[in-house]
Amino acid sequence: MALIVQKFGGTSVGSIERIEQVAEKVKKHREAGDDLVVVLSAMSGETNRLIDLARQITDQPVPRELDVIVSTGEQVTIALLTMALIKRGVPAVSYTGNQVRILTDSSHNKARILQIDDQKIRADLKEGRVVVVAGFQGVDEHGSITTLGRGGSDTTGVALAAALKADECQIYTDVDGVYTTDPRVVPQARRLEKITFEEMLEMASLGSKVLQIRSVEFAGKYNVPLRVLHSFKEGPGTLITIDEEESMEQPIISGIAFNRDEAKLTIRGVPDTPGVAFKILGPISASNIEVDMIVQNVAHDNTTDFTFTVHRNEYEKAQNVLENTAREIGAREVIGDTKIAKVSIVGVGMRSHAGVASRMFEALAKESINIQMISTSEIKVSVVIEEKYLELAVRALHTAFELDAPARQGE
Repeated sequence: MALIVQKFGGTSVGSIERIEQVAEKVKKHREAGDDLVVVLSAMSGETNRLIDLARQITDQPVPRELDVIVSTGEQVTIALLTMALIKRGVPAVSYTGNQVRILTDSSHNKARILQIDDQKIRADLKEGRVVVVAGFQGVDEHGSITTLGRGGSDTTGVALAAALKADECQIYTDVDGVYTTDPRVVPQARRLEKITFEEMLEMASLGSKVLQIRSVEFAGKYNVPLRVLHSFKEGPGTLITIDEEESMEQPIISGIAFNRDEAKLTIRGVPDTPGVAFKILGPISASNIEVDMIVQNVAHDNTTDFTFTVHRNEYEKAQNVLENTAREIGAREVIGDTKIAKVSIVGVGMRSHAGVASRMFEALAKESINIQMISTSEIKVSVVIEEKYLELAVRALHTAFELDAPARQGE
């Protein structure tokens, strides 16, 4: 008998029909002998609807009160699923984050989990009940309801799995696993049977939307095996684990991630003096703008050109800040480009194989794709290219690193 934490997202519980389907799935697992804790999101679109209601009252809702209203979405789904399970003869009980006592800090709308009281859950499991827990929420030391922010239900699932020392945390979503890249761009993309936490973290941070970074970080920290599964299709999914041993004979590259939401800014003719990088990026950071890739080139006339990328939504704000900085430090000009994209190859195999970056550059060169910026880490190489070449680049790299799935007979 295994202890499994299952998390179902908003699309999985988006209607009564789908909640009934989830109940059937949970019932089958329970009948197979597993102890189950089920974590639910609100129905798809419900959290946005609740936020919209709050904003009809005020443009800037008080964070504490916003948490009170948005936390009700999960309260609805946990009660409905529990009813559906009981109707099927499966003993079940639902709990809000407060009732379980998921203790968080007091950072409303983006709280961090501090501690989980698992006694109530363990008692229910011992009595043979399925425990259904509201994701995305907790309670602070003052008894105020808090919410965990983006990806919060995934984080709840992983945190409960860690506290209960569960055998596995299963994240049910609208895809049947983690793929070598987006199948909508590369139809030959393959589902990965296994991927390491490190690789998944890189994939998530570089644009893969399958899992939220925060939940993967949590799982890696507490070594909680994560499995990504499709809510309504049977299959083994993808296991995310700390184990690298079985990866050694697999391809050097596990996957290709990409992000279209990039923009680039360059400040030219900056006097090349100590502290110039801080003079440029300090005001950007103070404006709460996140910088991604950075390149600095020193010219022969003792000036430097400084280039960095930001999220496209932050481009205009960053440009205004940079133009003010340029005037203050006597730089020549500020130029920008919003038609760029980032493409990255990811794989723990890079640690033991030389020439991975050059193989990437060769594949792009063969397609006449110019590389504007490069960034590397132990298990990742990222490049910035023109956005119009993004899909061509992803397909070329997918083939170059032999990630394409073999064609089935008759194709």
